[in-house]
Amino acid sequence: MKFSLAALTVFASALAVVSAAPLTNTRDVWDPKITYPTTGTVWHLGETVTVKWDTSDAPKHISNGAAIYLRKGDMTIDYPLAEGFDLRKGHKTITIPSNFTSGTDYRVVLFGDSGNWSKKFTIKK
Repeated sequence: MKFSLAALTVFASALAVVSAAPLTNTRDVWDPKITYPTTGTVWHLGETVTVKWDTSDAPKHISNGAAIYLRKGDMTIDYPLAEGFDLRKGHKTITIPSNFTSGTDYRVVLFGDSGNWSKKFTIKK
């Protein structure tokens, strides 16, 4: 396949312009440590609780919306218990659905730029 010198020059010039363009959609990945619940925490079905996380190292820009899910064993519940909140606040109140089953192997999963799991804790009736 042959290329003319003019075609190669145009291609190289375009590549140089694209390479020099600043990134306008940079992403900061942040994995905040969940501080509550902790091991030994017991929540009850239907109860309103506040999930908490450390915000001391939050980046200036957080790329994605936030969401909180629960995980039981190796399965994450299919729907968020909260979403669209500001991760920089460091806490979010949620209600534990009353149709969940009791167990000692629950974890909070906090999504923002990165998924983050709490320590295992208990949910019971």
